[in-house]
Amino acid sequence: MTQFWSRRDFLRRTATAGAVAIGGSTFLAACQSTGGGGAAGGGSVLENARSAGSIRIGIAGEEPYGFTDVSGNVTGEAPEVARVVLQAMGIAEVQAEQVDFGSLIPALNANRYDMVCAGMNITAERCGQAAFSIPDYTALTAFLVPAGNPQQVATFEDIAAKGVPLAVLSAAVEQGYAEAAGVPAGSISVYDDQNALLQAVTSGRAYAAALTDISLKWLAGKNPDAGVEVTEGFTPTENGQPVVSAGGFVFRQADNDLREAFNAELQKAHDDGRWLTAASPFGFSEDNLPADGVTTEQLCSA
Repeated sequence: MTQFWSRRDFLRRTATAGAVAIGGSTFLAACQSTGGGGAAGGGSVLENARSAGSIRIGIAGEEPYGFTDVSGNVTGEAPEVARVVLQAMGIAEVQAEQVDFGSLIPALNANRYDMVCAGMNITAERCGQAAFSIPDYTALTAFLVPAGNPQQVATFEDIAAKGVPLAVLSAAVEQGYAEAAGVPAGSISVYDDQNALLQAVTSGRAYAAALTDISLKWLAGKNPDAGVEVTEGFTPTENGQPVVSAGGFVFRQADNDLREAFNAELQKAHDDGRWLTAASPFGFSEDNLPADGVTTEQLCSA
């Protein structure tokens, strides 16, 4: 039986917050810590959310996983899937707060919101800080390259063998994958956001930019005249083992009833097609549904 390793990324970013809305529900400036975990209204978070018909979520502004559009509305795969699941739980309204990625779990544990909807990868380190839902999706890795891919790179090993420069996001997992495959550190350039990756490739500073295939296809689709393409997705390896990238929703460890209720409805949405309807506008397909053997317990222990 093949052993899978979890996707590890440590994104170091400073915290910011913004006013956003989802489905017409406006972010409330009063989404602040009430001190300690759990619900502020006497019952559990789930009980209070059902009673109020509203719940607070955190997002990170990363496309296409969870971001604020030009109209100030929160959208993306994770918020839209969460809306479907929460509505089935009797929670119709969502109040959203946007923070930097590295602040998502700390702000959750500070009770600024009640769950994270950001496509966050399930890793052992994060499982020690918060509780994850069942896997919401899985994704492959890919490269953004010049149109035609003249160097014909398809894996990190190809990048190393060809000696071409590679662009990655700051502190993201792809840098580790590249180094493990033998790409010299001096051939790897680090950038702060997706647009900077695109500019690195189009300017020739990097031959390829590495990220999930979902993210790169979204980026290329938004820039049809950039003269780039996305390679076929692949599963990278570390120490000879394939690395599975699986994302989920995040809850405080004390809020088991909320997480379990969410899990039950998320699984139903996976099974009956509602997940695909919500996720497909953001580049997700049936291929991104987690396989039966990919579990939160497995990813948390890897």
